[in-house]
Amino acid sequence: MDRKRVLIIDDSAETQQLLAELVLEPGGHRPIAALDGKEGLRLALEELPDLIILDMQLPKMNGLQVLEALQERRVGIPVIFTTVRESPELVVQAFRLGARDYVIKPFDPQEMQEAIQRALTSATLREEHDQLTQQLVEANERFQRQLQELNAIYAIGRSVTSLLDLNNVLNRVVEAATYLADAEEGMLLLPDQEGSELYLRAAKGVDEKVARSLRVRVDDSLAGRAIQTDRPVLMSGERAKVTTGYLVQSLLYLPLRVADRGVIGVLGVINREKVRSFSERDIFLLSALADYAAIAIENARLFETVEAERAKLETILREAQEAIIAADNDGNIMLCNATARATLDLVGADILHQPVREAIPHPGLRNMFVDAQKTGKVTHGEIPLDDGRTFNAQLTPIKGIGRVLVMQDITHLKELDRAKSEFVANVSHDLRTPLTTIQGYIELLPRAGPLNAQQQEFVLRAGQSMETITNLINNLLDIDRLEAGLTLQMVRCDLARVIVEAIEDFRQHAEESERELRWEIPEGLPPVQGNPHRLRQVMDNLLNNAFKYTSEGGWIAVNAVNDDGYIVVNVADNGIGIPQPNSPTSSTSFTAWSQRRRWAS
Repeated sequence: MDRKRVLIIDDSAETQQLLAELVLEPGGHRPIAALDGKEGLRLALEELPDLIILDMQLPKMNGLQVLEALQERRVGIPVIFTTVRESPELVVQAFRLGARDYVIKPFDPQEMQEAIQRALTSATLREEHDQLTQQLVEANERFQRQLQELNAIYAIGRSVTSLLDLNNVLNRVVEAATYLADAEEGMLLLPDQEGSELYLRAAKGVDEKVARSLRVRVDDSLAGRAIQTDRPVLMSGERAKVTTGYLVQSLLYLPLRVADRGVIGVLGVINREKVRSFSERDIFLLSALADYAAIAIENARLFETVEAERAKLETILREAQEAIIAADNDGNIMLCNATARATLDLVGADILHQPVREAIPHPGLRNMFVDAQKTGKVTHGEIPLDDGRTFNAQLTPIKGIGRVLVMQDITHLKELDRAKSEFVANVSHDLRTPLTTIQGYIELLPRAGPLNAQQQEFVLRAGQSMETITNLINNLLDIDRLEAGLTLQMVRCDLARVIVEAIEDFRQHAEESERELRWEIPEGLPPVQGNPHRLRQVMDNLLNNAFKYTSEGGWIAVNAVNDDGYIVVNVADNGIGIPQPNSPTSSTSFTAWSQRRRWAS
């Protein structure tokens, strides 16, 4: 370990000996001693120790004077000063003059060791900080030099990547490469469809006759080696062959690579007459340009692909049977296909880039666009036209584009719906007439004479079947009303009372069939918004189902709880339940099955 030199400036030889024997030497440090301030200053300037232990009361120069002299000479040696009493003014003065720490006499050796360790650690950190600062300055200078080079590449690359026409992209790349490398000729080679040969796609300074016929094999050429190895190929100092009869003094080939597709071509610069070889700097600069070029080529290809797909999409939209209108975020029409023009009588009208409120004649459609712009949500509506047709319209906001309206002719569906509603109404009416007659005769049977027990059973069953058929007709009419958009009358009702009434009607049935019916009225159950008659139907259906699939001696349990703004009603039983799919014991499995409904409270 490197021994640190510590200068002790103290007018007491005993203190110097104590520090040397008990503190410095055990700590691996080498002491240097001075008995007065003037001698201590001289040793500090000549020896430049790693640390100074300085007494404040010294002959010839006191401690503060020594600190002032060191500060004037810009000597940054860490100083620990010692004093017989703790004076805030003295401490402040000493620290302002560069002292790092202080110890009160008499001091404990352990206390002094800790102070020395802190001071030396602080000095080491400062040295490391200074070194890192110097390294940062040097790195920044290197960065500035590299930045200047990259700015030149960026300026060229920006102009290249801004082009979408492939021919312009390739020619600009070759021109830039030739200029940066100060080369006589430049070329860009791309593989053919089979990938076995490279052909000249763009050139600078290459003889036109050579350019028309230049093709090289991938597996037997320097350009092909750049593709196969995905690394630059540099040749100089000898007559290199590009192709038969095409000899050069020096050449540099760089692969053009795209992340997902690999190497897509080769960028080359050539000197046919100059003996000058290409340098590492040329490789660096042209490699950056090659990356730009690969991106630009891929962008140009993707643009061509997008244009082709856009043309396909435009054809699809134009020929689609649905009416389609697209508007931008400002409400101006971007697209209106032929079906939409024919539907809205806009054939021949110049509506593209026109505001929707002016271009579309139908007020319902204009209102849909206004609503969608306000809410930002999908809007639906039925649009009747003057010619009697009805269209289902859906207006969909598309982020970053605008809104797209799609209209489908549902005239025939409306006719079918109307016919269905009429059929349901007629069937319901026609069924109720004979059912009323049957119900009347059933009620008159007891008046014709006394009925025995079996006859009374038959009459009861016939009446129950009549009630079932009547309920089915009512349900059929309810479904038709809901499909027509007619809602049931909703009021605030006491759900607990509805449940109690349903349970009481089933109580006798439970006793007769030896089934236990469990129910406890919960406290604080709030009212709900609903239709009392339909809620009672729900409860009757759940209880009927539970009794149907519960054997004698079983139980049916009903409970209701308030669950975060909803009333949850459970009807559970220990009947056969619903079997698990593909279970080998599904027919005999014993399951406690719960049926649950939620109503908003």
